[in-house]
Amino acid sequence: MPRYVLLVEYDGAGFVGWQRQETGLSVQQALEEAAAHLAPLDPVVAVAAGRTDAGVHAQAQVVHLDLAREIDPRRLREALNFHLGTLRVAVLAAARAAEGFHARFSAIGRAYRYDILDRRARPALLAGRVWHVKRRLDEAAMQAAAALLVGRHDFSSFRAASCQAASAVKTLDRLDVVREGDLVRIGAEARSFLHHQVRNIAGTLKLVGEGRWTPADVAAALAARDRSAAGPTAPAEGLTLTAVRYAVDPFAA
Repeated sequence: MPRYVLLVEYDGAGFVGWQRQETGLSVQQALEEAAAHLAPLDPVVAVAAGRTDAGVHAQAQVVHLDLAREIDPRRLREALNFHLGTLRVAVLAAARAAEGFHARFSAIGRAYRYDILDRRARPALLAGRVWHVKRRLDEAAMQAAAALLVGRHDFSSFRAASCQAASAVKTLDRLDVVREGDLVRIGAEARSFLHHQVRNIAGTLKLVGEGRWTPADVAAALAARDRSAAGPTAPAEGLTLTAVRYAVDPFAA
């Protein structure tokens, strides 16, 4: 059965997350139902590189699925987009997957961005895509605190209580804070992340940006290895999966 790899973007608003749920529409269900039109007699399972939560967006999610028929990848992309209709999910690219490729287990890196809009006026164009904070944040202090989290650490203080990872030890390859006008953008990259890790880090760095915490407080929270020692979980709508990396680009010609 041929395997295909897809590059997918979606607006997480209105979805219960990537993974199928008993109630509510997931991005996985939307893609599987679109693909079912191409192979109506065989169930189609879509597997993603990262299982984003409800409200979390993706500009470069990578998905694989197996179809019971051969189809030109360009036609597959067009057919899936047609059957997705008006849902805010789009297949940007499709390719025949290499032997042994797995969207999740073949990935060697994932990147996320968390966006905070720090101005008095509420967002109009960016509504549902940012965490709106009415006071100006100190991005330089946030960057100083972020630097303390880069590297290999026990991130127990930044994992969700429901996280199913066997270990809280992760290597954070990149964590930076930059300002673009009224946007404070937190970029994070690692091989893999704990559940809510980026959102919990964002919530903690916001405390630093407000002057309520110092970078030393963030270092102490990390050392505590206790979720209650760190800041709040930032809202889902500010988070976007921006890239998934592989040893060989699955979409290279």
